[in-house]
Amino acid sequence: MMCAGILAFHSSWSQSWLFSHETFRSADGDSLPYRMLISDYDTTSKYPLVIFLHGRGESGTDNEAQLKWGILNFATNEIMAAHKPIVIAPQKKQGERWDSFSSEDLAFNEEPSRSMNLLKKLIDQLIVKYSIDQDRIYITGLSMGGFGTYDAIARYPALFAGAVPVCGGGDVQQVEKFKKIPLWIFHGTRDDVVPTSHSVDMLNALINAGTIPGFTLLPETGHFAWTSAYTNQEMIEWLFRQSK
Repeated sequence: MMCAGILAFHSSWSQSWLFSHETFRSADGDSLPYRMLISDYDTTSKYPLVIFLHGRGESGTDNEAQLKWGILNFATNEIMAAHKPIVIAPQKKQGERWDSFSSEDLAFNEEPSRSMNLLKKLIDQLIVKYSIDQDRIYITGLSMGGFGTYDAIARYPALFAGAVPVCGGGDVQQVEKFKKIPLWIFHGTRDDVVPTSHSVDMLNALINAGTIPGFTLLPETGHFAWTSAYTNQEMIEWLFRQSK
């Protein structure tokens, strides 16, 4: 169990040391490295689970790079004291994707990517192993992780209570599957890597499906929309309020 005094003492340090190094191994011998944060834990309580999907630049096998952007904002003393989350940050290999969208038109593929398949198996294992509140499982991701967020909620809509895709995109034909999941979408107006229109298209599709997601279009912001998204305390508090 994490000591509150120790957390306060280290409040000015990088919080990455709070994330343990883990590796999920599937029954067929495949593996997915991930980092994991567990704050004060006891088996009589229920804990929200946050899944964080990194972008292309943090791909690899070092089990370190995925903590570079955004995720440490879920590991502050204040957030851990108020919400006691379990947070996981898996790392996919170079050259792989979280999603399985077509590169031409973002068409959804019924077959999950290797990384998404392993992630789902990891989540299932964590639900069995830990006292996770299954009404409060959240997913967020940036850039390629934003695409992965849309893929995950389309593929497993019954699993998630809330999602925050950041500068990503997805198949607008899939919104009927996840229109009941509370979403807050972020994108920069000057993104020259992932077109802003991807998020606008998803917003319009969701509105046409009868729901209105949160939507923040960041002016004068390029691809690094996540620097604003994950320092937005209103967004983080909103996410933890969501429950199925």
